[in-house]
Amino acid sequence: MQILLIRHGESEDDFLDEGYAGSTDLPLTEKGVMQVQKMAKRVLDDFPPQFIWSSTLMRARQAAEILSQSTQCSVEYSDNLTEMQDAEDDATFRKRAQEVLSYIKINSGDFSRIAIVTHGGMITKLIESFMELPEANDIWFHTDYTGIHFLDYYRDKRIIKFANSTSHLRGL
Repeated sequence: MQILLIRHGESEDDFLDEGYAGSTDLPLTEKGVMQVQKMAKRVLDDFPPQFIWSSTLMRARQAAEILSQSTQCSVEYSDNLTEMQDAEDDATFRKRAQEVLSYIKINSGDFSRIAIVTHGGMITKLIESFMELPEANDIWFHTDYTGIHFLDYYRDKRIIKFANSTSHLRGL
């Protein structure tokens, strides 16, 4: 199974001076919508998924809906794909990522390629889980707005085909 991990576009909460947390739930900016439209076209042209999973936070939902319209894929939303919550520590966040990745794999068995639209912190935790890195580590997988990571469970191997690709944003 191939997995596209995709971060949402620029959102209104990125401009808050105070009170920002990953659980802050504001929409995409106009620029964020344009970023997502460019990402959706690239995904459709280069590696269309058969199903989309998404965080329930507004910025990810909007991105998933645009991607769904472009690819004609169904979307399932999961609270477990949200960004790190105020009450979570790093270990709890990682455990949630491992559990949601396992759940998605089990419940996506009929598809050869899926997309997961989520947040930067969750993407890091999903990649850590995919790579089976130790829970305590000092590694961060940077993801720009609408950055795409391409993971592949191929036979008995786990392959990262590319990470944080944003070539679709050229000229924006």
